[in-house]
Amino acid sequence: MYHVVEAKFREAIRRFLSERYGLDAAIALERPPRLELGELATPVCFELARKLRRAPRQIAQEIANAIGPIEGVAKVEVAGGGYLNAYLDRGGFFSLALEAARSGAAEPGAETKKIIVEHTSINPNKAAHIGHLRNAVLGDAFVRLERFSGRRVQVQNYIDNTGVQVADVVLGFLHLENKTVDEVRRLAEAPKFDYLCWDLYARVTEFLEADKERLALRVRTLQALEEGGGVEAEIAEIVATAILRCHLRTMDRLGIRYDLLARESDILHLKFWEAAFRQMKERGVITRPHAGKYAGCWIMALGEAPAEEGEETEAKVIVRSNGTVTYVGKDIAYQMWKFGLLGLDFVYRTFSRYADGHAVWTTATERGETGAPEFGRASEVYNVIDSRQAYLQNVVSAALRALGFVEAAEHSIHFSYEMVALTPRCAREMGYELPAEDAARPYVEVSGRRGMGVKADDLLDRLEGAARAEVDARHPEDAEAERAKTANAVAIGALRYFLLKYTRNTVIAFDFHDALSFEGETGPYVQYAIVRARNIFRKLAEQEADFPTEMPETRVPAAARDALLAGADGDEFWELLLLAGSLGSQVDAAAVSQEPAFVAKYAFQLAQEFNVFYHRHHILSEAGAERKAFLLALAGLVERQLVAALALLGIESPEKM
Repeated sequence: MYHVVEAKFREAIRRFLSERYGLDAAIALERPPRLELGELATPVCFELARKLRRAPRQIAQEIANAIGPIEGVAKVEVAGGGYLNAYLDRGGFFSLALEAARSGAAEPGAETKKIIVEHTSINPNKAAHIGHLRNAVLGDAFVRLERFSGRRVQVQNYIDNTGVQVADVVLGFLHLENKTVDEVRRLAEAPKFDYLCWDLYARVTEFLEADKERLALRVRTLQALEEGGGVEAEIAEIVATAILRCHLRTMDRLGIRYDLLARESDILHLKFWEAAFRQMKERGVITRPHAGKYAGCWIMALGEAPAEEGEETEAKVIVRSNGTVTYVGKDIAYQMWKFGLLGLDFVYRTFSRYADGHAVWTTATERGETGAPEFGRASEVYNVIDSRQAYLQNVVSAALRALGFVEAAEHSIHFSYEMVALTPRCAREMGYELPAEDAARPYVEVSGRRGMGVKADDLLDRLEGAARAEVDARHPEDAEAERAKTANAVAIGALRYFLLKYTRNTVIAFDFHDALSFEGETGPYVQYAIVRARNIFRKLAEQEADFPTEMPETRVPAAARDALLAGADGDEFWELLLLAGSLGSQVDAAAVSQEPAFVAKYAFQLAQEFNVFYHRHHILSEAGAERKAFLLALAGLVERQLVAALALLGIESPEKM
């Protein structure tokens, strides 16, 4: 609601400046430092002073006197040397905030442009770990924010089933384990196949490092995967598909879903890469030197200045001298397809369905199904990839730009984030032996190649176990299924909030003790504030069976509401009301800046303020009927906004804690 009034205030000033002075100025808004100065302020008059050659305060006074009524604003006053400050209509804000909270998310319009968010994209060669969870949770939260704002979003998960990581596991099964195709197929049916491959992948790393000549095995395996056919490709298909199913089960535990699984092998077999390769050659985006360190490779020059004689420009290899395509080459083709620039499309078939029937589609090369949504052809693409991949993402954008697809390049957005590491304590708890220099550092980097990290399912199991112990101790009388449901909501809430409360450019040092804490700035703290609010209404229903708990504001006459907001406790009520009505502003800020952490911080702050309100005002024992109804209405608004904020973070709001 706050952002709606904010927009009306900005538009009223903009229109006044246009009509009175013929000026079109950017209207910056901010929150005054103290409530007595209002709820909105703009320094625009200081900028106007230079153009109009008049004192800022004089201009501000002229605007305040003549701007007229603004919906949602009680008055506009001049402050300081020329600020324009707006004081909101408290009673009107309350009514509109309640209405907005009931209406919920915006509905995407029929003409809304589609955006694609690609996230998770774990190599299908081993179990998911804590670092992968940050990617998936960030991507999922951003999707929820965009959908809440009314945008049409398609969620894609890129499956690199022909890459080096899968090749290494195939190599391990063939050369370390001496397994046949049928033996690998039987192993893949086990529920913990991703754990088995986790250990095998680490062993392959040691095997290759022990003798560098063995790297030729990797090259041959990788070529076999890209060409398709043969034992290597068959085992790779078994491994990648089985582990992908493991990954989807893990992500489903966190409430993370996808619309499309785009398989890298299909990009190759449907000649996507060949089509992109042809365009890049025809337009001179890539060249093939015959001498120097890039001899025989297809490279894309990245340096702007021409090379001096005998020197080479900065370049990125797109196709290796042995003919295999680098990751970034395939990603260029995939990015072109996302924008509908390739002139080719996949065949699609259903991979699986979620419990509610939502289909997860996968790309294919043949035997497609009818009824698939239109995939690709986006106006904007967000690639959720950690910050260490910034260079490669820049190469993809540079390729699009060099091909002449400038608009697509500008709308190719790298949704970057920093890594998740382990605290030394956490690493030791996981059984890892740390060198003295690592033990002295604030965090230890995880390494999938060395099998070092916290497996996602192990973490979830441990969190659920801790949450279940708390729930069992507090509610032993509840049914088994109810306690399990509550424990799951608390555990997932704790993990998702832990991963989202940090801004994306912050390295997270994961620690079991911090993630399992249910005090302080945590998901369970916010969930408990919701439970407290719901308990008020639950007890009220027991006392007054006919009380309209869904809409308690109907018991509050406008005159009584306004009197309470202006009375002795008025500023306290108004602060809580203003914060509760600011969810939309936080969503806008989070979506624009691509920072779900803003919503996490907002939820925690609102929970804190509500807990103060809860302890200060004993609502159920309140004697005055109108005051009691007002307090209930305020508590109900906060409860709705907290539930909505947590839902945007992918966190459920349990009935009990």
